Amino acid sequence: MNKDKNAGAASADVLGEKKPGRSDKERESAAEEKADSRYTFSDFNTGQGAEAPRNIEFILDIPLEITAVLGQTKMVINDLLQLGQGSVVELSKSAGATLEILANQRLIARGEVVVLNEKYGIRITEIVSPGERLERLK
Repeated sequence: MNKDKNAGAASADVLGEKKPGRSDKERESAAEEKADSRYTFSDFNTGQGAEAPRNIEFILDIPLEITAVLGQTKMVINDLLQLGQGSVVELSKSAGATLEILANQRLIARGEVVVLNEKYGIRITEIVSPGERLERLK
């Protein structure tokens, strides 16, 4: 019977429960130690990021909408209704300026317009850094 009392006291001690003579700080420390022993976490500083490309196969067939933004403009409805064949709409960017490349409406790169085999294309000149992408989310 004495063993059972000691076992109960030991579990109360590990859980950080109130026990005579223990301060709140000691109880918190005991509770943290117990929580730490129940969970294991990956160390992000060990370079285990090399394993990520193996799992990328799961998302390779997810469709994305890619948009190239040459420029923008604002106009009133009356001006929009006046547009017809041959009308020219002036955009905010000048000729030769870089355009924005969006994936699912999020900026991922910048580039310039090229003509290839009588079709338009985009030459990517800059990939947006992850830090810049995070900054745009704010």
